[in-house]
Amino acid sequence: MMTKKIFVYVTIWIALSSCASLRTQQPTVNDYRIGEKWTWKWSRTVDGEVKAEGEDIQEVVGYNGVLGIWNGVDTVPISTILGPEQDSTPFRDWPLYVGKKWKYESEWENNEGTKGKTSQDVEIVSFEELNVLAGKFMAYRIEYKGIVTNSRGFKGEMSDTWWYSPDIKNYIKHVNNDGYGVYTNELTYTSLGHKK
Repeated sequence: MMTKKIFVYVTIWIALSSCASLRTQQPTVNDYRIGEKWTWKWSRTVDGEVKAEGEDIQEVVGYNGVLGIWNGVDTVPISTILGPEQDSTPFRDWPLYVGKKWKYESEWENNEGTKGKTSQDVEIVSFEELNVLAGKFMAYRIEYKGIVTNSRGFKGEMSDTWWYSPDIKNYIKHVNNDGYGVYTNELTYTSLGHKK
């Protein structure tokens, strides 16, 4: 009986140690191939009622002699997306590892011309297996908590949880709660490998 308990404790310690030592570097342009594709289903729910839903895509394509990401409307060179973030408050702070914390800040403008600022404290809380519509993936669970303000006088709390999978170089799920509703985005397809 004592041997069994020791085995269980050692197994748990090894599992936790391996997660703690895992570090994921940012992908490089050379990690991408033409034809790689990701598709997500999104929905916006308010008081339990779906108010809007749709689909987002990203696909690696050739673009002016370089690799680009096409989102169904526009194409952006991958080097621009991956470019070195000069900002001291990045969206993702590489390398990724469980327990890492940083501050994310972003100034933005929406399609209607409203300007705003997002300011969130970020923590990578786990590296876990997650089932989504596209399959089963190992992913970092990254939690963002803070406030959003805009030029129309709005100020409110906002939380985001992102699950980023190193195997597919992208996120597999995103849940945003702005205090008024919940926006959920879940991977439904990827041309890259996954477990069913």
